[in-house]
Amino acid sequence: MHKVIQLVKKESKLKFIIIGIVLVTLLGGGLFFQMFFTIRKVEVEGNVHYTSKEIEDMVIESNWHQNSILLSLIYRNKDVNNIPFVEAMDVTILSHDHVKITVYEKALAGCVEYLGRYMYFDREGIVVESDSQTSVGVPQITGLRYGHIIMFEKLPVKDTTVFKDILSITQLLNKYEISADKIYFGENKTIILHFDQARVNLGDTQSIDEKIMQLKNIIPELDGKSGVLHMENYTIDTKSISFELDEEN
Repeated sequence: MHKVIQLVKKESKLKFIIIGIVLVTLLGGGLFFQMFFTIRKVEVEGNVHYTSKEIEDMVIESNWHQNSILLSLIYRNKDVNNIPFVEAMDVTILSHDHVKITVYEKALAGCVEYLGRYMYFDREGIVVESDSQTSVGVPQITGLRYGHIIMFEKLPVKDTTVFKDILSITQLLNKYEISADKIYFGENKTIILHFDQARVNLGDTQSIDEKIMQLKNIIPELDGKSGVLHMENYTIDTKSISFELDEEN
Protein backbone atom coordinates (compact mmCIF):
# COMPACT_ATOMS: atom_id res chain seq x y z
CA MET A 1 0.00 0.00 0.00
CA HIS A 2 2.84 2.38 0.88
CA LYS A 3 4.51 1.64 -2.46
CA VAL A 4 1.25 2.39 -4.33
CA ILE A 5 0.95 5.78 -2.59
CA GLN A 6 4.54 6.61 -3.50
CA LEU A 7 3.90 5.61 -7.11
CA VAL A 8 0.81 7.85 -7.28
CA LYS A 9 2.79 10.77 -5.83
CA LYS A 10 5.57 10.24 -8.38
CA GLU A 11 3.02 10.17 -11.21
CA SER A 12 1.36 13.35 -9.91
CA LYS A 13 4.73 15.05 -9.60
CA LEU A 14 5.64 13.96 -13.11
CA LYS A 15 2.35 15.36 -14.45
CA PHE A 16 3.02 18.72 -12.79
CA ILE A 17 6.52 18.76 -14.26
CA ILE A 18 5.18 17.95 -17.73
CA ILE A 19 2.46 20.59 -17.39
CA GLY A 20 5.08 23.08 -16.21
CA ILE A 21 7.33 22.30 -19.16
CA VAL A 22 4.40 22.66 -21.57
CA LEU A 23 3.37 26.01 -20.05
CA VAL A 24 6.93 27.33 -20.13
CA THR A 25 7.29 26.15 -23.73
CA LEU A 26 4.02 27.79 -24.72
CA LEU A 27 4.91 31.00 -22.91
CA GLY A 28 8.37 31.06 -24.45
CA GLY A 29 6.95 30.31 -27.88
CA GLY A 30 4.36 33.05 -27.44
CA LEU A 31 6.99 35.57 -26.42
CA PHE A 32 9.19 34.54 -29.34
CA PHE A 33 6.23 34.77 -31.73
CA GLN A 34 5.33 38.24 -30.47
CA MET A 35 8.90 39.61 -30.39
CA PHE A 36 10.21 38.01 -33.61
CA PHE A 37 7.21 39.14 -35.66
CA THR A 38 6.96 42.63 -34.13
CA ILE A 39 6.62 45.15 -36.98
CA ARG A 40 9.58 47.50 -37.28
CA LYS A 41 9.22 48.67 -40.89
CA VAL A 42 6.07 49.64 -42.79
CA GLU A 43 5.56 50.52 -46.46
CA VAL A 44 2.32 52.11 -47.69
CA GLU A 45 1.14 52.29 -51.29
CA GLY A 46 -2.03 53.36 -53.07
CA ASN A 47 -2.77 56.20 -50.64
CA VAL A 48 -3.70 59.65 -51.94
CA HIS A 49 -6.07 61.20 -49.43
CA TYR A 50 -4.03 60.19 -46.37
CA THR A 51 -0.31 60.30 -45.61
CA SER A 52 1.58 57.05 -45.12
CA LYS A 53 1.92 57.86 -41.41
CA GLU A 54 -1.84 58.38 -41.08
CA ILE A 55 -2.54 55.03 -42.75
CA GLU A 56 0.03 53.30 -40.54
CA ASP A 57 -1.54 54.77 -37.39
CA MET A 58 -5.01 53.68 -38.54
CA VAL A 59 -3.94 50.10 -39.24
CA ILE A 60 -1.49 49.49 -36.39
CA GLU A 61 -3.79 50.75 -33.66
CA SER A 62 -3.04 48.27 -30.84
CA ASN A 63 -0.32 45.95 -29.51
CA TRP A 64 -1.88 42.93 -31.25
CA HIS A 65 -1.80 44.81 -34.54
CA GLN A 66 1.98 45.23 -34.18
CA ASN A 67 2.48 41.56 -35.05
CA SER A 68 3.09 41.07 -38.77
CA ILE A 69 1.33 37.69 -39.03
CA LEU A 70 -1.75 38.70 -37.04
CA LEU A 71 -2.00 42.01 -38.90
CA SER A 72 -1.84 40.29 -42.29
CA LEU A 73 -4.66 37.95 -41.23
CA ILE A 74 -6.82 40.81 -39.92
CA TYR A 75 -6.36 42.90 -43.08
CA ARG A 76 -6.56 40.23 -45.77
CA ASN A 77 -8.54 42.13 -48.45
CA LYS A 78 -10.53 43.74 -45.67
CA ASP A 79 -13.37 46.09 -46.60
CA VAL A 80 -13.12 49.35 -44.68
CA ASN A 81 -16.25 51.12 -43.48
CA ASN A 82 -14.95 53.65 -40.97
CA ILE A 83 -12.30 55.49 -43.04
CA PRO A 84 -13.59 58.02 -45.59
CA PHE A 85 -12.37 57.58 -49.19
CA VAL A 86 -10.93 54.10 -48.49
CA GLU A 87 -12.68 50.99 -49.83
CA ALA A 88 -10.32 48.25 -48.67
CA MET A 89 -6.82 47.59 -47.36
CA ASP A 90 -4.48 44.64 -47.56
CA VAL A 91 -1.35 43.84 -45.53
CA THR A 92 1.46 41.80 -47.09
CA ILE A 93 4.38 40.36 -45.10
CA LEU A 94 7.71 41.24 -46.75
CA SER A 95 9.79 39.77 -43.91
CA HIS A 96 9.16 38.82 -40.28
CA ASP A 97 9.27 42.49 -39.15
CA HIS A 98 8.49 44.27 -42.44
CA VAL A 99 5.00 44.70 -43.91
CA LYS A 100 3.41 46.53 -46.83
CA ILE A 101 -0.02 48.13 -46.52
CA THR A 102 -1.87 48.44 -49.84
CA VAL A 103 -4.69 50.98 -49.81
CA TYR A 104 -7.58 50.69 -52.25
CA GLU A 105 -9.28 54.08 -52.38
CA LYS A 106 -12.77 54.70 -53.68
CA ALA A 107 -12.89 55.82 -57.31
CA LEU A 108 -14.07 59.42 -57.00
CA ALA A 109 -14.96 61.58 -60.01
CA GLY A 110 -15.54 64.85 -58.16
CA CYS A 111 -17.35 66.62 -55.35
CA VAL A 112 -20.05 69.26 -55.00
CA GLU A 113 -20.72 71.63 -52.13
CA TYR A 114 -24.00 71.08 -50.32
CA LEU A 115 -25.18 72.58 -47.00
CA GLY A 116 -21.64 73.46 -45.95
CA ARG A 117 -20.19 70.04 -46.77
CA TYR A 118 -18.50 68.48 -49.77
CA MET A 119 -20.33 65.51 -51.24
CA TYR A 120 -18.06 63.14 -53.18
CA PHE A 121 -19.48 61.08 -56.02
CA ASP A 122 -18.19 58.26 -58.21
CA ARG A 123 -18.18 57.84 -61.99
CA GLU A 124 -21.88 56.93 -61.94
CA GLY A 125 -22.75 60.11 -60.05
CA ILE A 126 -23.56 58.21 -56.85
CA VAL A 127 -22.64 60.07 -53.66
CA VAL A 128 -20.25 57.85 -51.69
CA GLU A 129 -18.64 60.19 -49.15
CA SER A 130 -19.23 63.42 -47.27
CA ASP A 131 -16.55 65.62 -45.72
CA SER A 132 -16.15 69.11 -44.30
CA GLN A 133 -13.33 69.97 -46.67
CA THR A 134 -12.13 69.32 -50.18
CA SER A 135 -9.63 66.55 -50.82
CA VAL A 136 -6.41 66.69 -52.81
CA GLY A 137 -6.79 65.18 -56.26
CA VAL A 138 -10.58 65.41 -56.39
CA PRO A 139 -11.87 68.53 -58.17
CA GLN A 140 -14.87 70.50 -56.97
CA ILE A 141 -17.58 70.51 -59.62
CA THR A 142 -19.73 73.62 -60.02
CA GLY A 143 -22.57 74.55 -62.35
CA LEU A 144 -24.65 71.42 -61.69
CA ARG A 145 -28.25 72.01 -60.63
CA TYR A 146 -29.90 69.81 -58.03
CA GLY A 147 -32.50 70.32 -55.32
CA HIS A 148 -31.24 67.85 -52.75
CA ILE A 149 -28.53 65.26 -52.19
CA ILE A 150 -28.92 61.88 -50.47
CA MET A 151 -25.97 59.69 -49.49
CA PHE A 152 -25.48 56.57 -51.64
CA GLU A 153 -27.90 57.85 -54.26
CA LYS A 154 -27.20 59.46 -57.63
CA LEU A 155 -26.94 63.24 -57.80
CA PRO A 156 -30.38 64.37 -59.05
CA VAL A 157 -29.23 66.36 -62.08
CA LYS A 158 -31.39 66.78 -65.17
CA ASP A 159 -28.82 65.55 -67.68
CA THR A 160 -27.04 62.48 -66.28
CA THR A 161 -24.68 62.32 -69.29
CA VAL A 162 -22.70 65.06 -67.53
CA PHE A 163 -21.12 62.38 -65.32
CA LYS A 164 -19.47 60.85 -68.37
CA ASP A 165 -18.01 64.27 -69.24
CA ILE A 166 -16.86 64.81 -65.64
CA LEU A 167 -15.09 61.47 -65.59
CA SER A 168 -13.47 62.15 -68.97
CA ILE A 169 -12.16 65.55 -67.81
CA THR A 170 -10.87 64.32 -64.45
CA GLN A 171 -9.10 61.36 -66.07
CA LEU A 172 -7.43 63.63 -68.61
CA LEU A 173 -6.35 66.06 -65.90
CA ASN A 174 -4.82 63.17 -63.95
CA LYS A 175 -3.18 61.82 -67.10
CA TYR A 176 -1.41 65.13 -67.75
CA GLU A 177 -0.82 65.82 -64.04
CA ILE A 178 -2.94 68.98 -63.97
CA SER A 179 -4.66 69.97 -60.74
CA ALA A 180 -7.64 72.30 -61.13
CA ASP A 181 -9.27 74.00 -58.15
CA LYS A 182 -12.75 73.79 -59.66
CA ILE A 183 -14.42 72.59 -62.85
CA TYR A 184 -17.50 74.43 -64.06
CA PHE A 185 -20.04 72.61 -66.25
CA GLY A 186 -22.53 74.96 -67.87
CA GLU A 187 -25.98 74.09 -69.16
CA ASN A 188 -24.76 74.41 -72.75
CA LYS A 189 -21.98 71.90 -71.91
CA THR A 190 -19.37 74.65 -71.57
CA ILE A 191 -16.43 73.48 -69.45
CA ILE A 192 -14.33 76.00 -67.51
CA LEU A 193 -11.33 75.04 -65.39
CA HIS A 194 -10.39 77.25 -62.43
CA PHE A 195 -6.77 77.73 -61.35
CA ASP A 196 -6.86 80.32 -58.56
CA GLN A 197 -7.79 83.57 -60.40
CA ALA A 198 -7.12 82.16 -63.86
CA ARG A 199 -9.85 80.33 -65.78
CA VAL A 200 -9.57 78.15 -68.86
CA ASN A 201 -12.61 78.01 -71.14
CA LEU A 202 -12.47 74.66 -72.91
CA GLY A 203 -15.81 75.02 -74.65
CA ASP A 204 -17.41 71.58 -75.10
CA THR A 205 -15.75 68.16 -75.15
CA GLN A 206 -14.77 68.38 -78.82
CA SER A 207 -10.98 67.82 -79.21
CA ILE A 208 -10.82 67.70 -75.41
CA ASP A 209 -7.75 65.45 -75.30
CA GLU A 210 -5.76 67.85 -77.51
CA LYS A 211 -6.94 70.81 -75.42
CA ILE A 212 -5.85 69.30 -72.11
CA MET A 213 -2.54 68.10 -73.57
CA GLN A 214 -1.76 71.63 -74.80
CA LEU A 215 -2.95 73.14 -71.52
CA LYS A 216 -0.24 71.25 -69.63
CA ASN A 217 2.37 73.42 -71.40
CA ILE A 218 0.47 76.65 -70.71
CA ILE A 219 -0.33 76.15 -67.00
CA PRO A 220 2.99 77.63 -65.72
CA GLU A 221 2.27 80.86 -67.64
CA LEU A 222 -1.07 81.31 -65.83
CA ASP A 223 0.51 81.52 -62.39
CA GLY A 224 -0.44 84.77 -60.68
CA LYS A 225 -2.67 85.92 -63.55
CA SER A 226 -6.36 86.80 -63.37
CA GLY A 227 -8.39 86.26 -66.50
CA VAL A 228 -9.68 83.75 -69.04
CA LEU A 229 -7.68 81.58 -71.41
CA HIS A 230 -9.84 80.91 -74.47
CA MET A 231 -9.50 77.36 -75.77
CA GLU A 232 -13.09 76.91 -76.95
CA ASN A 233 -12.11 76.54 -80.58
CA TYR A 234 -8.69 75.00 -80.09
CA THR A 235 -7.63 72.20 -82.43
CA ILE A 236 -4.29 70.62 -83.16
CA ASP A 237 -3.86 73.13 -85.99
CA THR A 238 -4.41 76.22 -83.80
CA LYS A 239 -1.43 78.60 -83.94
CA SER A 240 -2.25 80.95 -81.05
CA ILE A 241 -4.44 81.04 -77.94
CA SER A 242 -5.72 84.31 -76.49
CA PHE A 243 -5.76 85.24 -72.81
CA GLU A 244 -8.30 87.86 -71.72
CA LEU A 245 -7.25 89.74 -68.58
CA ASP A 246 -9.91 90.61 -66.01
CA GLU A 247 -10.93 94.28 -66.09
CA GLU A 248 -9.38 95.15 -62.71
CA ASN A 249 -5.97 94.28 -64.21
